[in-house]
Amino acid sequence: MKELLEYIAKALVDEPDMVSVNEVEGEHSIILELKVSKEDMGKVIGRQGRIAKAIRTVIKSAAVKENKRVEVDIIQ
Repeated sequence: MKELLEYIAKALVDEPDMVSVNEVEGEHSIILELKVSKEDMGKVIGRQGRIAKAIRTVIKSAAVKENKRVEVDIIQ
């Protein structure tokens, strides 16, 4: 999951070296924290959050195959 999110984010941004994904495991779910540079924040979120929603959908779909619950947070 972490690698998939990192791959998608690096493909979208201008500065792929600034992309980092932190994985936090809880009791019932996994939280993936995506961090990008300030300049690339708009590219990851998209207009009205469409790209962020699409990223979350892809990650959740991959998680369902592994019977896991995943949440994606985009942080600065």
